Amino acid sequence: MDSDLSLLKLTSPHLSAIIHKIQHQERITPTEGLFLFEKASLAELGAMANFIREKNHGDTTYFNRNFHIEPTNVCVFSCKFCSYSKLYAHREEGWELSVDQMLEKVKSYDGQPITEVHIVGGVHPKMDIYFFETLIKKIKTHRPDLHIKGFTAVELDYMFRKAKLSRLDGMTLLHNAGLDSLPGGGAEIFDPEIREKICADKVDAAGWLDIHATAHKIGMHSNATMLYGHLENYQHRIDHMQRLRNLQDETKGFNTFIPLKFRNHDNELSHIPEVSAIEDMKTYAVSRIFMDNFPHIKAYWPMLGREQAQLTLAFGVNDLDGTIDDSTKIYSMAGSEEQNPSLTTEELINLIKQVGRNPVERDTLYNTVQAY
Repeated sequence: MDSDLSLLKLTSPHLSAIIHKIQHQERITPTEGLFLFEKASLAELGAMANFIREKNHGDTTYFNRNFHIEPTNVCVFSCKFCSYSKLYAHREEGWELSVDQMLEKVKSYDGQPITEVHIVGGVHPKMDIYFFETLIKKIKTHRPDLHIKGFTAVELDYMFRKAKLSRLDGMTLLHNAGLDSLPGGGAEIFDPEIREKICADKVDAAGWLDIHATAHKIGMHSNATMLYGHLENYQHRIDHMQRLRNLQDETKGFNTFIPLKFRNHDNELSHIPEVSAIEDMKTYAVSRIFMDNFPHIKAYWPMLGREQAQLTLAFGVNDLDGTIDDSTKIYSMAGSEEQNPSLTTEELINLIKQVGRNPVERDTLYNTVQAY
């Protein structure tokens, strides 16, 4: 791979300084990140991102066996890009699961080698922090080994404020109940002007980052996301990644970065065309090059579709998420490629092997469960 980048340096002199940094594991600047978005070709970006991916992980591509619980799609917030939630005033159109109903869902996986349950949904005023404390405790009592990854910073911010708890006290309460890590949702784009236009009424960038920093402080890991392809531009994407990179320098608590493509079906931004597959691959590649202190870059295959998810493995991605055995609805309702996003373990393994990568089942914290 060194020779490949050396040849690239000769054919792309305008990229030579960035290529030199990549070869010597040096950090690129936000200005250089913006340059990659604006000036580098897709082939150049792929070569650089794949170099880093293979230097860090070889051909290994991770996945895990997980399932999702979505407690409700009723929400007090009105994000313009959301095709999933129903405003609380129209809650009869949505669903609300009880603690017992969610526990039954967990029990339906008894005897199966699932390692993670992912709990995320709308922000329902009646589902407060104590409601979820009870749920988490019951799940842990029933299946102590199951890793509980739950609640976006948006959900947590509302829970903490409603309970009049500090972020530290609220996070500690849930962690002591059995919450193991946080997903990365709700980050969207950190730029305040864009955030005001697409999700004005939910936690701001500083709040999102502080909630994750608080989780890291008490020993929890988390993920980070970025919603791209709507009203933002390249500068906004780089600013977003820079803020995450800065926090990771401080805490080292993030596991993975997940670019999430805006899908325009049945939401208030439906007039905005979705970006192309080329733009998707550019975003994954620049993410891998820029986010040098994030160990993993993940492509969420139900959002992209199977073939595009395979393609990301040549553009810096080394994780395809999980088997997602129960058809999460958040992206299918927004018009994603996968309307019934469920893969068996064998199907996911074959998906990875078809493009010459080595599938490795992991747990949530990237410990190897089994290599295939």
